[in-house]
Amino acid sequence: MRIEEDLSSNAHAMTKRGHVDVGKRLRTLRERQRMSIRALAEASGLAVNTLSLIENGRTSPSVSTLQRLAVALQVPISAFFTPEVPQQRIVYTPAGQAIASIFPHGTLADLAPGFINRTLEPLLLTLNPGAGSGPEAIIHTGQEFVFGVNGQILYTVADQTYTINPGDSLLFEAVLPHRWHNPGSTPAQALLVLCPLELPRSAFERHMRYE
Repeated sequence: MRIEEDLSSNAHAMTKRGHVDVGKRLRTLRERQRMSIRALAEASGLAVNTLSLIENGRTSPSVSTLQRLAVALQVPISAFFTPEVPQQRIVYTPAGQAIASIFPHGTLADLAPGFINRTLEPLLLTLNPGAGSGPEAIIHTGQEFVFGVNGQILYTVADQTYTINPGDSLLFEAVLPHRWHNPGSTPAQALLVLCPLELPRSAFERHMRYE
Protein backbone atom coordinates (compact mmCIF):
# COMPACT_ATOMS: atom_id res chain seq x y z
CA MET A 1 0.00 0.00 0.00
CA ARG A 2 1.43 3.34 -1.06
CA ILE A 3 1.65 6.06 1.59
CA GLU A 4 0.93 9.54 0.29
CA GLU A 5 3.63 12.12 0.84
CA ASP A 6 1.16 14.97 1.18
CA LEU A 7 -1.85 14.08 3.30
CA SER A 8 -3.22 17.62 3.17
CA SER A 9 -3.93 17.55 -0.56
CA ASN A 10 -7.45 18.36 -1.70
CA ALA A 11 -10.21 15.81 -2.31
CA HIS A 12 -9.90 16.02 -6.10
CA ALA A 13 -6.23 15.15 -5.98
CA MET A 14 -6.90 12.30 -3.56
CA THR A 15 -9.37 10.79 -6.01
CA LYS A 16 -6.96 11.14 -8.91
CA ARG A 17 -4.32 9.22 -6.93
CA GLY A 18 -6.74 6.35 -6.28
CA HIS A 19 -8.21 7.52 -2.98
CA VAL A 20 -11.92 7.93 -2.39
CA ASP A 21 -13.39 11.39 -1.82
CA VAL A 22 -14.78 10.90 1.70
CA GLY A 23 -16.76 14.14 1.60
CA LYS A 24 -18.51 13.17 -1.61
CA ARG A 25 -19.26 9.71 -0.22
CA LEU A 26 -20.67 11.25 2.95
CA ARG A 27 -23.00 13.48 0.94
CA THR A 28 -24.11 10.52 -1.21
CA LEU A 29 -24.86 8.35 1.83
CA ARG A 30 -26.70 11.19 3.57
CA GLU A 31 -28.81 12.08 0.55
CA ARG A 32 -29.56 8.42 -0.15
CA GLN A 33 -31.25 8.29 3.23
CA ARG A 34 -33.01 11.61 2.55
CA MET A 35 -31.36 13.11 5.60
CA SER A 36 -30.62 16.82 5.79
CA ILE A 37 -27.22 17.98 6.92
CA ARG A 38 -28.87 19.42 10.02
CA ALA A 39 -30.50 16.09 10.83
CA LEU A 40 -27.17 14.31 10.44
CA ALA A 41 -25.54 16.87 12.71
CA GLU A 42 -28.14 16.19 15.38
CA ALA A 43 -27.84 12.40 15.02
CA SER A 44 -24.02 12.38 15.10
CA GLY A 45 -23.43 15.12 17.66
CA LEU A 46 -21.25 17.03 15.15
CA ALA A 47 -21.63 20.66 14.13
CA VAL A 48 -23.38 21.52 10.86
CA ASN A 49 -20.33 23.57 9.85
CA THR A 50 -18.04 20.58 10.45
CA LEU A 51 -20.19 18.37 8.22
CA SER A 52 -20.28 21.04 5.53
CA LEU A 53 -16.48 21.31 5.55
CA ILE A 54 -16.13 17.52 5.25
CA GLU A 55 -18.65 17.22 2.42
CA ASN A 56 -16.95 20.00 0.48
CA GLY A 57 -13.51 18.47 0.87
CA ARG A 58 -12.18 21.33 2.99
CA THR A 59 -11.25 19.14 5.96
CA SER A 60 -10.50 15.47 6.55
CA PRO A 61 -12.43 13.73 9.35
CA SER A 62 -10.65 11.76 12.04
CA VAL A 63 -11.47 8.08 12.48
CA SER A 64 -13.50 8.85 15.61
CA THR A 65 -15.56 11.34 13.57
CA LEU A 66 -16.10 8.77 10.82
CA GLN A 67 -17.26 6.28 13.46
CA ARG A 68 -19.85 8.74 14.78
CA LEU A 69 -21.08 9.40 11.23
CA ALA A 70 -21.24 5.68 10.46
CA VAL A 71 -23.44 5.06 13.47
CA ALA A 72 -25.69 8.03 12.68
CA LEU A 73 -26.15 6.80 9.09
CA GLN A 74 -26.33 3.14 10.16
CA VAL A 75 -23.59 2.05 7.76
CA PRO A 76 -20.19 0.38 8.32
CA ILE A 77 -17.27 2.78 8.58
CA SER A 78 -15.85 1.31 5.38
CA ALA A 79 -18.82 2.79 3.45
CA PHE A 80 -17.03 6.16 3.46
CA PHE A 81 -14.04 4.99 1.47
CA THR A 82 -15.30 2.07 -0.58
CA PRO A 83 -16.41 2.93 -4.12
CA GLU A 84 -19.70 1.59 -5.45
CA VAL A 85 -18.93 -1.96 -6.59
CA PRO A 86 -21.16 -4.96 -7.36
CA GLN A 87 -21.83 -7.21 -4.40
CA GLN A 88 -19.90 -10.46 -4.53
CA ARG A 89 -19.33 -13.59 -2.47
CA ILE A 90 -15.56 -13.64 -3.01
CA VAL A 91 -13.33 -10.56 -2.77
CA TYR A 92 -9.69 -10.68 -3.85
CA THR A 93 -7.54 -7.57 -3.37
CA PRO A 94 -4.03 -7.75 -4.90
CA ALA A 95 -1.18 -6.23 -2.90
CA GLY A 96 -1.01 -2.46 -3.24
CA GLN A 97 -4.45 -2.13 -4.86
CA ALA A 98 -6.65 -1.53 -1.80
CA ILE A 99 -8.48 1.79 -2.15
CA ALA A 100 -7.82 3.94 0.91
CA SER A 101 -9.38 6.93 2.58
CA ILE A 102 -7.21 9.73 3.94
CA PHE A 103 -7.84 10.98 7.45
CA PRO A 104 -5.60 13.39 9.35
CA HIS A 105 -2.08 11.89 9.33
CA GLY A 106 -2.90 8.47 7.89
CA THR A 107 -4.98 6.23 5.66
CA LEU A 108 -7.55 3.50 6.16
CA ALA A 109 -8.18 0.92 3.41
CA ASP A 110 -11.15 -1.42 3.05
CA LEU A 111 -9.96 -4.95 2.26
CA ALA A 112 -13.41 -6.38 1.45
CA PRO A 113 -15.20 -3.94 -0.90
CA GLY A 114 -18.53 -5.24 -2.13
CA PHE A 115 -18.54 -8.39 0.01
CA ILE A 116 -22.14 -9.52 0.36
CA ASN A 117 -23.77 -9.79 3.81
CA ARG A 118 -20.51 -8.92 5.53
CA THR A 119 -20.45 -9.35 9.30
CA LEU A 120 -16.90 -8.09 9.77
CA GLU A 121 -14.78 -5.26 8.40
CA PRO A 122 -11.13 -5.98 7.55
CA LEU A 123 -9.20 -2.70 7.29
CA LEU A 124 -5.57 -1.79 6.72
CA LEU A 125 -4.53 1.12 8.92
CA THR A 126 -1.46 3.21 8.03
CA LEU A 127 -0.29 5.87 10.49
CA ASN A 128 2.33 8.50 9.72
CA PRO A 129 5.03 9.17 12.34
CA GLY A 130 3.55 10.73 15.46
CA ALA A 131 -0.02 10.36 14.21
CA GLY A 132 -3.03 8.90 15.99
CA SER A 133 -6.73 8.16 15.73
CA GLY A 134 -7.85 11.65 16.76
CA PRO A 135 -8.60 13.64 19.91
CA GLU A 136 -11.61 11.56 20.95
CA ALA A 137 -11.66 7.94 22.07
CA ILE A 138 -13.40 5.52 19.71
CA ILE A 139 -16.32 3.49 21.03
CA HIS A 140 -18.57 1.12 19.11
CA THR A 141 -20.36 -2.19 19.52
CA GLY A 142 -18.85 -5.58 18.79
CA GLN A 143 -15.22 -6.67 18.95
CA GLU A 144 -12.01 -5.31 17.44
CA PHE A 145 -8.96 -7.33 16.43
CA VAL A 146 -5.57 -5.72 15.75
CA PHE A 147 -2.52 -7.36 14.12
CA GLY A 148 0.77 -5.47 13.76
CA VAL A 149 2.19 -5.37 10.21
CA ASN A 150 4.92 -2.70 10.12
CA GLY A 151 6.42 -0.27 12.62
CA GLN A 152 4.97 0.20 16.08
CA ILE A 153 1.54 1.34 17.25
CA LEU A 154 0.49 2.09 20.81
CA TYR A 155 -3.08 0.92 21.32
CA THR A 156 -4.79 2.24 24.45
CA VAL A 157 -7.89 0.37 25.59
CA ALA A 158 -9.69 1.42 28.77
CA ASP A 159 -6.60 3.30 30.01
CA GLN A 160 -4.30 0.31 29.44
CA THR A 161 -1.69 0.82 26.68
CA TYR A 162 -0.48 -2.10 24.56
CA THR A 163 2.55 -1.95 22.26
CA ILE A 164 1.76 -3.49 18.88
CA ASN A 165 4.88 -4.54 16.96
CA PRO A 166 4.87 -6.65 13.75
CA GLY A 167 3.30 -10.01 14.59
CA ASP A 168 1.67 -8.81 17.82
CA SER A 169 -2.10 -9.00 18.14
CA LEU A 170 -4.83 -7.58 20.34
CA LEU A 171 -8.54 -8.44 20.71
CA PHE A 172 -11.01 -6.51 22.84
CA GLU A 173 -14.63 -5.53 23.33
CA ALA A 174 -15.05 -2.39 21.26
CA VAL A 175 -17.43 -0.77 23.76
CA LEU A 176 -14.27 -0.03 25.75
CA PRO A 177 -12.88 3.45 24.88
CA HIS A 178 -9.85 3.01 22.65
CA ARG A 179 -7.39 5.00 20.59
CA TRP A 180 -4.11 4.46 18.74
CA HIS A 181 -0.87 6.32 18.19
CA ASN A 182 2.34 5.84 16.20
CA PRO A 183 5.20 6.89 18.51
CA GLY A 184 7.92 6.14 15.96
CA SER A 185 9.76 8.08 13.25
CA THR A 186 8.53 5.87 10.40
CA PRO A 187 5.03 4.95 9.16
CA ALA A 188 3.29 2.08 10.96
CA GLN A 189 0.67 -0.35 9.70
CA ALA A 190 -1.80 -2.70 11.34
CA LEU A 191 -4.59 -4.94 10.20
CA LEU A 192 -7.87 -4.07 11.93
CA VAL A 193 -10.83 -6.42 11.87
CA LEU A 194 -14.04 -4.92 13.22
CA CYS A 195 -16.88 -7.28 14.08
CA PRO A 196 -19.88 -5.09 14.83
CA LEU A 197 -22.75 -6.77 16.64
CA GLU A 198 -25.29 -4.09 15.78
CA LEU A 199 -25.45 -1.10 13.48
CA PRO A 200 -28.61 0.72 14.62
CA ARG A 201 -27.96 3.98 16.39
CA SER A 202 -29.97 2.98 19.47
CA ALA A 203 -27.58 0.13 20.21
CA PHE A 204 -24.58 2.45 19.94
CA GLU A 205 -26.13 5.05 22.20
CA ARG A 206 -26.42 2.51 25.01
CA HIS A 207 -22.63 2.53 25.18
CA MET A 208 -21.68 6.11 24.39
CA ARG A 209 -22.67 9.58 25.46
CA TYR A 210 -21.32 12.52 23.49
CA GLU A 211 -20.07 15.49 25.41
